[in-house]
Amino acid sequence: MAEINLILNAAAIRRALARVAHEIAERNEVSANVVLIGVQRGGVPLAQRLEVLLAGIWGHPVPLGSLDVTMHRDDPERRMNQAIHPTMIPFNITDKTVVLVDDVLFRGRTVRAALDALTDFGRPQRIQLAVLVDRGHRELPIKPDFVGKNVPTSATENVRVTLLERGDAVDAVILEKK
Repeated sequence: MAEINLILNAAAIRRALARVAHEIAERNEVSANVVLIGVQRGGVPLAQRLEVLLAGIWGHPVPLGSLDVTMHRDDPERRMNQAIHPTMIPFNITDKTVVLVDDVLFRGRTVRAALDALTDFGRPQRIQLAVLVDRGHRELPIKPDFVGKNVPTSATENVRVTLLERGDAVDAVILEKK
């Protein structure tokens, strides 16, 4: 039987995202050059929430897109078993600061695929990575610029993010120990 531990509740997720938004604003003085792109699935609602927060800080909307990385993955067995979600980047990313947003950073393979996929849309000036949870165990030299919460885990544990926008009952980050 799996042991389940609550890591972040809805209020803690709101606080973490507010902190991340302020860190993004502090690190990017030219706000007009910043765009947000959420990685399908979990990163998209988080990018939407960050857009609202950043618009409040900067006083103007921030371009928002979504990116599906399924066809850019280097693990064909996962590629075959995943549904493809829409990629919508209705703006030019060339010479922009792209803040790539995802829910959980684990081995780094999804981020690598996202970096590959972004090159189909232009050449950003820089790419920054924002994640709600960094759980370690990197297989690639990828480090997030903005982290909501670091959660040290074992490779056998699972971090699950539930979000209202995805139809889940509550906003939460849960650690499942097998």
